[in-house]
Amino acid sequence: MSDTIGCGTGDTCLSIVNSLKEHFHHDREYTSRHLWLGSIPITLLGLRTLINFPQSLTMIREQLLSVDGLDHLVEERLKGLGHNVSECTLDDLISELLDGMLLVIHEPSGTYISVIPVAQPINRSVAVPLTENVVRGSSSAFNEDIGINIGLLRKHINSSELQIATYRFGEESKNCVILSYMDTKIDPTLLKSITDAIESNLDKDITNVQELSRMFGFSNFTLVTRYNTTELPQSAARALKNGKAVLFIERLPFALVLPSLVSDMFVIADDSNHPPVFAVTLGLIRIIGALITLIIPGLYVALVSVNPDVLRFELAHSIARSRIDVPYPAIVETLLLLFILELTLEAIIRLPPSIGPTVTMVGAIVLGQAVVAAKLVSSLLIIVLAATSISSATIVGYQNGLTIRLFKYILLLLSAIFGVLGLLFGIVIICSYLAGVKSLGVPYLQLKNPEGE
Repeated sequence: MSDTIGCGTGDTCLSIVNSLKEHFHHDREYTSRHLWLGSIPITLLGLRTLINFPQSLTMIREQLLSVDGLDHLVEERLKGLGHNVSECTLDDLISELLDGMLLVIHEPSGTYISVIPVAQPINRSVAVPLTENVVRGSSSAFNEDIGINIGLLRKHINSSELQIATYRFGEESKNCVILSYMDTKIDPTLLKSITDAIESNLDKDITNVQELSRMFGFSNFTLVTRYNTTELPQSAARALKNGKAVLFIERLPFALVLPSLVSDMFVIADDSNHPPVFAVTLGLIRIIGALITLIIPGLYVALVSVNPDVLRFELAHSIARSRIDVPYPAIVETLLLLFILELTLEAIIRLPPSIGPTVTMVGAIVLGQAVVAAKLVSSLLIIVLAATSISSATIVGYQNGLTIRLFKYILLLLSAIFGVLGLLFGIVIICSYLAGVKSLGVPYLQLKNPEGE
């Protein structure tokens, strides 16, 4: 099946058509249509679930009926409708059909032309983002059609500096991955690292983000995401202008931004549509929210169970009264309630939008009142963890929020063992870890343009 076709006679073309029919003999969507232009036979092959055959046939007829039925004119007009695949292998022709192309065969000359047909409407139209909220900015979002995604990106960056490189991964699935970057913005070393990793793994199947991460050599046990995801074209355009690369994987409704930097937690594209003072204020609020999420649970455990002597007597007495009849140590009640909060957050994501927020909100209120009334946790802990849960929502990016939530548990355990000193020691450990994290050679703590070390 790897020999080139090179058909030049009707018998050879018939054998190729039979080979394709044999390959798709279990596939009922494989369709063959014959079209006559005067005395000239033309065969059209395609998959009807991907191609609108009536409209595609009409398009072909309109293009060919004006050539007076002359053999050489029909052949030349066909070549103008698409690209010639007469010298391709049978496997290549099968790939063309699976990609949704229409194969048009000019039988007298044995010419195979791959034509872009009228496609079936199997993709959803451009809609509003589902996982990111826009206050001031474009409400269009990426979807599963990689072509539409590139079009949305070009609408936001109308520049010849925008480069689009298309790669095909895998020997069976042939999944499409597109790399985009600004030629004059991206660091050449970073670009070379990305392209080398891609070109050396073209034989692997890349259908999801985990496989893409393994291709770039990212550790499976990292606590910090090495990439960011976004479904907003303006966020992808901002990343490109800041010297980053943006990847699109076929059938995934979001873009991947490489590399990830710590500033991505606190700055979004919408900020540029606010006055500078407001933009800076919003950034500070997000930083404070991240610190509250990270530190407050551990600080509560440290002050209640290990270092109550650092508090004023009145405050320590008030905290002690709130914990009367609570049978657990502070670390146990905190972990118990944090686990319930994590379940609630996951349930909000998984439940249908029509009932999810209502069910989880009512459940959280009822459960919170019940555990306080049953003296299983203190009322002060409910306030602390509610503030922590709200603060975690200020962090930009779902994966960045997961990073802060994981670090929170490290500080919580150290605080339960060593108190305030353990909390400070944990912060030092986290800062040291972040200082050593690199993504494609770019330090994670670099604040702006990713230019490597």
